[in-house]
Order: sequence, then structure tokens, then C-alpha cells
Amino acid sequence: MSTPTGAEPADNLVLGSAPDSWGVWFPDDEHQTPWYRFLDELAGAGYSWLELGPYGYLPTDPSRLAAEVDRRGLRVSGGTAFGALHRADAWDDTLATIRKVAALTRAVGAHHLVFIPPMYRDEKTGRFTESPELPEDAWRTVHRGANELGKILLNDYDVRLCLHSHADSHIQSQPEIERFLDGTNPDYVSLCLDTGHVAYGGGDAVDLIRRYSERVDYVHIKQMDPEVLAQVRAEDLSFGEAVKRGVCVEPPAGEPAPDSVIDALREVDARVFVIVEQDLYPCDFDVPQPVAIRTRRYLNSCGLGARHQKA
Repeated sequence: MSTPTGAEPADNLVLGSAPDSWGVWFPDDEHQTPWYRFLDELAGAGYSWLELGPYGYLPTDPSRLAAEVDRRGLRVSGGTAFGALHRADAWDDTLATIRKVAALTRAVGAHHLVFIPPMYRDEKTGRFTESPELPEDAWRTVHRGANELGKILLNDYDVRLCLHSHADSHIQSQPEIERFLDGTNPDYVSLCLDTGHVAYGGGDAVDLIRRYSERVDYVHIKQMDPEVLAQVRAEDLSFGEAVKRGVCVEPPAGEPAPDSVIDALREVDARVFVIVEQDLYPCDFDVPQPVAIRTRRYLNSCGLGARHQKA
């Protein structure tokens, strides 16, 4: 990887990327680049680490996945899963899904599982599928389920649960993120701090890093266009529509400022995976790699990712 021309590389921060930055939201979709092209272009863009993305997009046979990753000189930072912790009747299905993802994650040498709560608006149509507000009993169900899930993951797979706050989900705003963290056990539950989704929900990623540093060892770094965010609030847009309008932008164009996030992460007393995500679904297949290269070079210049990437 190229030597940064700006800030000194941070020893505790490890840079990677994810299928999301190649326009991948679903296990299978005709608008998404083939998985082998994603892996080829990821390695070609200068990244050494990847998050797995939606289960089923990349090969799910552990031996095949390990071989495909290894021959491109890549390593896996974590797996990705979706589930509805606020619905008690969904627990069995959620746990079965998480176990599959956790087993694959551990089999390829990773120790983090990024857990994404369901969106209350349809990703493609923007239609509301449930209320944006969780009642008190549902919050208790979320806290109880997260603690139990985190305990299972750690004990059975040596994998850490990292809750990913997300636009159009019940854990989107900073008060909702704080309520989730304050109601869960730090021994079992961490936060996947997505800087862009925090900004989308009106929060402050740097403040969260500084006040909850012991819960932050996995980050999705992305920026949101403030003009499109204004449209989201004025027109009540869904996240899917906001992405189509270009809400996710290359650094340093959007919010929050990447250098301020990186400076705050330098102070975290742990190794932190920092995974680039720029939501591009749907996009032309030739778009992602040049964006990924420019983004990696910019982040290198901020002191992220140019040292110890293979460690």
C-alpha cells in the first residue's frame, strides 16, 4: 500500500472495505457485481481486509471462501448478519441465522459479527413496514436479546456481537444508540459505529467514540452529503431513496470529517477495524473500484491503513 503523505499512521487502526462499497446489499441481485469481481477489485484497490457482507453473496463453504480470500492476499475482519431483536417471536429464526454467519466468520479467522437491525421502511419501495417508534416492552426485548445473543456468540464461536445502528431502523438516532448501549452488557455487546449512519440520524460519531470508547472496536467509515440529508428531512425520504440521490459521498466531501473520526479512534485502547462503506446500490459495475482507490488513498493520508495491514 502507498505511504501516506499526511498524518502518521495509527498503530491501532486497521483499514478494510466491504461489499457495500461495491453496491452490494443483498445475497443475490441482478444489479450487483459478481462476488469474484468484487474480491478481485478489492485486492486490486489496495485493501488487505474485508467484511463478508450479506450471507450468501460470497461463498458460504468455509474451505472455498478461505481459498478465494487467501489467493488474493486478503483477510476477513468480520461477518455481517441481519435480525429482529425487538420481536420475541423472531428469536429462533434470528438465532439460527446468526449461528450460520458466526460459524462461517470464525472459520475464516474473524472475531466480529456486525448485526444490523431491520429497517422499518422497505429498502426498495420506501414503504413503511412497521412503526418507527419502539414501545417500552420492545426495548426490553432488544436489550435482553442482544445480551443473550452476545453471550452465545462469545462462548460458542469466540465472535463478538457488534450492533450496527442504521438509517430507518429503531436504533438510528444518538439517543437510541445510547439507550441500546446503556441497556446492554459491555462484556457481550459492542457497537459497530457507522459514522455515516450516525450522521444520518443526527448524531455525533466523535462524541460516541469518546464517551463509549470501551464499546467501539469496529467501525464503518462513511460520509453523508449534508444537502441530501436536508432533502431527507424536508421530504421524508427513505434511506433507499437517499442513496439513489447520492447521500453517501467520497471523503472528505461529507459529514462527519474523516480526520476527526480517525483522531478520536487513535485514542481507543484497542485494535479497531475501520471498514470503508459507501452505499452505492444500485450502480454500474465499473463505478466502485475507482471510488475505492481514491477513498483508500485519502484515508491513508489521514493516517489510516498504511501500516500493519497484514498483521
